[in-house]
Formats: sequence, C-alpha cells, structure tokens
Amino acid sequence: MHQVVFLIDVDDTLLDGDRFIADLNSHLAQTLGTDAAAEYWKAFEALRMELGYADYLGALQRYRRDNPLNQRCLATAEFILDYPFARRLYPNAMEVIARLSDWGPTVIISDGDAVLQPHKIRQSGLLKAVAGRVLIYIHKEQSLGEVKKQFPARHYVMADDKLRILTAVKQIWRNGVTTIFPRQGHYARDPQTLANCPPADVDIAHVGDLLQYDLPSLLASGGKKRRKNASTSSGSEKIEDRRISIEAKKV
Repeated sequence: MHQVVFLIDVDDTLLDGDRFIADLNSHLAQTLGTDAAAEYWKAFEALRMELGYADYLGALQRYRRDNPLNQRCLATAEFILDYPFARRLYPNAMEVIARLSDWGPTVIISDGDAVLQPHKIRQSGLLKAVAGRVLIYIHKEQSLGEVKKQFPARHYVMADDKLRILTAVKQIWRNGVTTIFPRQGHYARDPQTLANCPPADVDIAHVGDLLQYDLPSLLASGGKKRRKNASTSSGSEKIEDRRISIEAKKV
C-alpha cells in the first residue's frame, strides 16, 4: 500500500498527439493523395466509434481492405511504426516523471490499441522512465478497480488532458484522487466539454508546470475542493486527508 500513486496519461498529456496527427495527415496526402487521406480518416473515425479508442493501424487495415491494390498504403504503416515519438514529448515531460517518481510510483495509464500504443510508449522512452509501470485499457475510467489492484494506494494523483475522464474518475474516487488538467491538445480545448464538466483540482497550461509544485502544495491544491465539501465528508475521510498531508510533508 503506497501513500501516493501518480497516474499519467500519454497522448496530449506527456506527448504531443496533435503533432503526430498533423504529420500523419501530411504523409497520407503526399503518399496516397488528398481523397485517399480523407477516406483513411473516415475509416479511422468509424473505427474509433466502434472500438472506443484511436486505432491508426486498424484504420489503415480497413482502408487497405477497401483498396486492396493500393501498395502505397504499406508505406504508411512504416511511417507510423517508425515515427519519432521520442521527439514529440512535451518540454520537461521526463523531468516531471522523475520528480513525481521521487514521491511515489508513477504509472502510465492510457487508452488505446494493443499494438501501436505500447509501441509508442516504449519508443518514446516513457516505458523506461516509469520503470515499466504501464496500464493500457479500452476505457481507463471503467477500469479503476483493476488499477487499485495493480497499484494500491491511500491517495491517487491523476493527470489527463481529457476533462471528461478526470470528472468520471473524481466521481468514483472522490476524495481519494487529486485531478490535474493540463490544457494541451484539442480535447483540452473542446468548448462543450469545458462547459459541461466541473474544473479539475489542479489546472495547468503545460505538463511541465508541475515542476513548480512540491508534493504538499500539489495535494493541498486538490484539498481546497475537499475542504469545501467537508460538511458532507465522513469523519474517517477528514482524518485520512490530514494523515496524507502529514505524510506528504515528510517527503
């Protein structure tokens, strides 16, 4: 049982996923043509609706099924697998992981397919940075029980660019989690999500901004909202919050 476990998303949290999408789109237009690129993205969106996560290689397989004579799509598979994901890490992403790892286990938790997503995490250096602690689910907000089994902790800190996911996790774990919202990527800028979801405990412009926090101040940022709801919290929750704060100051 750890005092604190840090759960960190990958795409648009540690790694610039929007840049990858833009580069892939340019490659598709140059290699296959603009019409074929549009057909690929149509297959991609249909597959994402079906599976619930992004599957770039799966979309390519679907495009190939409908265009079996087009040999140029094989070059796209090579482009995706050889993409320099390590060069797409956000500034100070590795430093943030190192800082958090000084305070407790840092775990990559991501949604994604079973091929490209683990490949991306390994190729970018993130797998090594978190000492192999990687969890990849179809819907991570629906897998929190398994997360607790894998990495039991008295408190969790979760960083994700999708406010929808942070909201879902907060509703389940309540005072047991501090949520961090780095405003990076297109999901973080979606006006409908921002309007419909409550704010996270910690709101930052860039993941590198976490270097400005020490552990007590990071937990205290989440604690502000917990104190607002103190009248509805159980006595055990209040005691647990104080105990976590005391342990944090020891780090």
